[in-house]
Amino acid sequence: MNNNAKLFVISAPSGCGKGTILAEVFKNRDVYYSVSCTTRKPREGEIDGVHYHFIKNDQFEKMAQNNEFLEYAGYADHYYGTPLETVKGNLEQGRDVVLEIETKGAFQVKKAMPEAVLMFILPPSIKEIDRRLHKRGTEEESVIQKRLSEAVGEIKQADKYDYVIMNDELEKAVEDFNIVFNSAKAEDDKADKFKSDREETKKLIGEVLENA
Repeated sequence: MNNNAKLFVISAPSGCGKGTILAEVFKNRDVYYSVSCTTRKPREGEIDGVHYHFIKNDQFEKMAQNNEFLEYAGYADHYYGTPLETVKGNLEQGRDVVLEIETKGAFQVKKAMPEAVLMFILPPSIKEIDRRLHKRGTEEESVIQKRLSEAVGEIKQADKYDYVIMNDELEKAVEDFNIVFNSAKAEDDKADKFKSDREETKKLIGEVLENA
C-alpha cells in the first residue's frame, strides 16, 4: 500500500462503552467502520448492515470455508467475522479502517496484517461493567455472568495490544483515543504513554483485574 491508510483494531469487554467512544470519534473523522457479520440475533434498535450483518450459521460457515473473512471467531455462543474485501478495498482507496472486534479476532488480524494498530479500551473495573450490563437490560443474568467472566479473560490479553486506554470518563477517553489515532497516523511518539509494554500500563491493567 502506497498510501497512509491504517487499519485500527479496537477491543474492549462488552459493557465497556467502546461504541459510545467510537461514535464521538467518528463525528470528526472520515473512516470506514467495518461492519462485522454475526450469527446472533439483533438487539433492540440494531439495524442489519449498520451495526452488523446478521446472517445464519450455514451462510457464515460457507463464507469461512471460502476464506471471505479477515478474521472470525466464536464468542458468547455465536460467530463473529470481518469481511475481507471491504477492509482491503477501503485501505487501497486511502481510507482508514476501524474494526471493533474481540481479542481472538484481533490477534488473527495482527497475524494476517502486522501493520494493523491494536488498541484495547479498559473499563475502570469489572464491577463497573457489571453495573453497565445490568443497566442496559438487554440480556439474561446467565449471559451477563458469562460476559463478565469473558471480560476478565479479555483484560488479561490487553498487554498484547499496541496501545491501552481507559474509559473512566468519556471526554478523556475520546481525547486519549484521538491521541493514539493521530500518533499512529503520523508515526510519532506522542502516544507512547499508552503503549502496552510500559510499566504504568501494566500496572493499570493489574489494578482493573484486582477490582474484579
